[in-house]
Amino acid sequence: MRIYSYVVARDFGFAPNPFYGFCTLATCKPVIRRVATVGDWVVGTGSARQKHQDRLVYAMKISEVLTFDDYWSDTRFAEKKPNLHGSVKQAFGDNIYHRTSREKPWRQEDSHHSLSTGAINIENMKDDTQTNRVLISTEFVYYGGEGPEIPHPLRSFNGYDICAAGRNHKSIFPAELVAAFENWFRSLNEHGYLGAPLDWQTNH
Repeated sequence: MRIYSYVVARDFGFAPNPFYGFCTLATCKPVIRRVATVGDWVVGTGSARQKHQDRLVYAMKISEVLTFDDYWSDTRFAEKKPNLHGSVKQAFGDNIYHRTSREKPWRQEDSHHSLSTGAINIENMKDDTQTNRVLISTEFVYYGGEGPEIPHPLRSFNGYDICAAGRNHKSIFPAELVAAFENWFRSLNEHGYLGAPLDWQTNH
């Protein structure tokens, strides 16, 4: 079991998408999506831009990994297909990539990662689809802008800090720190979607 920790630089409820009973990471963070597997933790902390760098945005224990096409066709995740004319939650749906066959190019649905005109955003599509894996969790907590501070012992554990900084993720932690994080997470006794994405408060 490993922890993949990173800074959630833009918290719109898109990456991750914590709605409809599942926390999913289907876009952005292609390296984490490529290497993380069932049983691992993905931990997102707040950004310095929002003055939330010491706070937990979300944590998810990966329960399943799907391809984009399987994610698209799975009825459990139909509500995660974006609807830009629906609610804010629907507009930030992350179920946006699929194709009719391996030889066909990817289709990018009109979404948060498309251009404002609705056209395909080639740069986002190349970044997202370099890893054809969607991480899914049923064991998660998502706080958005309301997350607790990361305890000091997890920030200074024999020279290791559970929180990342900048654009890159961190995943090299001693087993004792991984266990300490999991124990702290479970001690919170909180689950699911608990707070609105921080960038909803500042942009909507």
